[in-house]
Amino acid sequence: MALNQVASSSRSKLIKPLTYLSSYRHFSSSFTDDQTTLTIETSVPFTAHKIEPPSRTVETTPKELLGFFKDMAKMRRMEIAADSLYKSKLIRGFCHLYDGQEAVAVGMEAAITKKDCIITAYRDHCIYLGRGGTLVEAFAELMGRKAGCSKGKGGSMHFYKKDSGFYGGHGIVGAQVPLGCGLAFAQKYSKDGTVSFTMYGDGAANQGQLFEALNMAALWDLPAILVCENNHYGMGTAEWRAAKSPAYYKRGDYVPGLKVDGMDAFAVKQACKFAKEYALQNGPIILEMDTYRYHGHSMSDPGSTYRTRDEISGVRQERDPIERVRKLVLSHDLATEKELKDIEKEVRKEVDEAIAQAKESPMPEPSELFTNVYVKGFGVEAFGADRKEVKAVLP
Repeated sequence: MALNQVASSSRSKLIKPLTYLSSYRHFSSSFTDDQTTLTIETSVPFTAHKIEPPSRTVETTPKELLGFFKDMAKMRRMEIAADSLYKSKLIRGFCHLYDGQEAVAVGMEAAITKKDCIITAYRDHCIYLGRGGTLVEAFAELMGRKAGCSKGKGGSMHFYKKDSGFYGGHGIVGAQVPLGCGLAFAQKYSKDGTVSFTMYGDGAANQGQLFEALNMAALWDLPAILVCENNHYGMGTAEWRAAKSPAYYKRGDYVPGLKVDGMDAFAVKQACKFAKEYALQNGPIILEMDTYRYHGHSMSDPGSTYRTRDEISGVRQERDPIERVRKLVLSHDLATEKELKDIEKEVRKEVDEAIAQAKESPMPEPSELFTNVYVKGFGVEAFGADRKEVKAVLP
């Protein structure tokens, strides 16, 4: 919506920016219901490569704004709880947490539908939640229980929800990119008007398979959106030490790109909406989400040997995605400080209840080791009254 339209709207009025919220400028402030249009401006401009960037002006509603706050608070609390469960040895193996990057997950979901596909790497818990997964399914999977989204057999790195277009977390660095382009190939073939978001980190941005898949996607004009979640550290290696050109939105060369403030949920929403419209008409586009993880690379990484604590606390104070939305909610009088605290208390309770419920779920049966490995009728199967005998059938 243009600024002059906003100013003349009978349901909103132009106001000056608030001094304590310099990262946003507000154009409307009076509401009558949850569907009233609220128009804001993104924290920083988009930086574009071979394309005109989208407008910084983003439309939202009070309902969406409060929803962003609750969803990100839930994601943050889930990851903090997962940290505690891992240290208590209730979660084993690999575990990569997403706290700090929540704006990417919620902003992306706000711009697309569940018919659009998402595929990502191993930092997948919050993406799964955004796709409609439940906390119980998430915690059960993390703890290897039958109630988990992958029946307790995938663990932290392999969340999956096909019915909502989520094709999983993947443990091999960059391996999900060709798969994501394959999803986009299927979408173009079926002409269903949907797109695929393929997510990868800055550490995977130098993988050869990314460039091979992107080449084919560009040749065939596939509706593929490659999303580089640049949290600036591939494991413990700073981006500038691993990449000669860390401007990942330009790395497609012949494919247009957009650099986005990945700590701003509304910038992510605007960029993903723009990218979907572009990809459906023209083919692939790259989005670089400038974001930051608060935890280490995984639970085995303290995250403080290759960066300073001051750096982490500085990002928390200046760019935290939840605090940005909190300030927006308060500045528009959509809720009080106490009401937002109550939402966070409710989220904490919801997470605690989900953990308790997930703990009650049993471990998978031993025979589950042999399922979903081979085509049905071939391979190794368990049989017998106690399911302890196995037999092999060859093709």
